[in-house]
Amino acid sequence: MYGTAKGGYSLYGVPLGVLMLEAKFPRIEGDMGNATTWPFPVQLCIVDGVTPEHIVMGNPLDYLDQFIREGQRLIRLGVSAITTNCGFLALLQPQLAAALKVPVLASSLVQIPLVQTTLPPGKRVGIVTVCASSLTAAHLSAVGAPVDTPIAGTENGEEFFRILIRAESDSMDVDKAEQDVVNAALQLVKDNPDVGAIVLECTNMPPYAAAVAQATGLPVYDIYTAVSWFMSGLRPRRFLAQNG
Repeated sequence: MYGTAKGGYSLYGVPLGVLMLEAKFPRIEGDMGNATTWPFPVQLCIVDGVTPEHIVMGNPLDYLDQFIREGQRLIRLGVSAITTNCGFLALLQPQLAAALKVPVLASSLVQIPLVQTTLPPGKRVGIVTVCASSLTAAHLSAVGAPVDTPIAGTENGEEFFRILIRAESDSMDVDKAEQDVVNAALQLVKDNPDVGAIVLECTNMPPYAAAVAQATGLPVYDIYTAVSWFMSGLRPRRFLAQNG
C-alpha cells in the first residue's frame, strides 16, 4: 500500500539547487558545475548575465537581487536547499540565508571556523583562491572566518585565472590549471608555516584538491567537502536497527 502522494512542485528527488554563474569554460568532473561530480541529484540554475569576472573582480552585493530571485525560483520548483558555484559569494551568505528561508551554503569558506577547531594550537587555516587581491575581510567576516586568514591566489599563474575569470578561451589546459592551484598552495605554506589545513575557495578547484594535498602534506577542504557535509544533514543516512 502506497497511501496518498502529495504534489505541488515541478521537481522531485532533487534536494539541492546550485546557483551558477554564466560561463563557458570547460567544467571537468570534480567541478561543481559538472553534474557527474555529485553522488546525488542537483538542479543547476544559471543566473543570467552574471559572470565569474563580475563576482570576483566586482561587488557580489550588486547582484544580490538576482541571486535571491533565482534561489526562490529553485525553491518553488522543489529543491530544499541552495548552494552556489563561486566562493566569493560568501559575501552574500547572510542575505541569502535570510531571504531564501531554506538552508543555504553560499561558499566553501563557511568551513573555515570548523576546520580551525580540528587543528592543534599554533596552527591555522589558509585559503587558496582564484584571486587573492579580491578576497577581502568582508568576505571572510560574512562566514565567520578570521579576517587575518592567510590567502594565496592563482592570478599570476599561466592558465587557471585567465580562463576562469578573464574568459580568454573556451579551452583549458588542465595540467597547467592544476599546476597554478598547486603553486598557489605551495606559496601559501611557504609564506605561512603555521598553516595546518587548506580551504580551496574556488568551486572549480576540487579536481585539483588531491594534488594540493600531495604537494603540501596538509588536509584540503573545498566545495565538495562542504556540500557533502551539508547534504549529510539534509538527507541523513538511515541505519537498519540491529537485533541483539
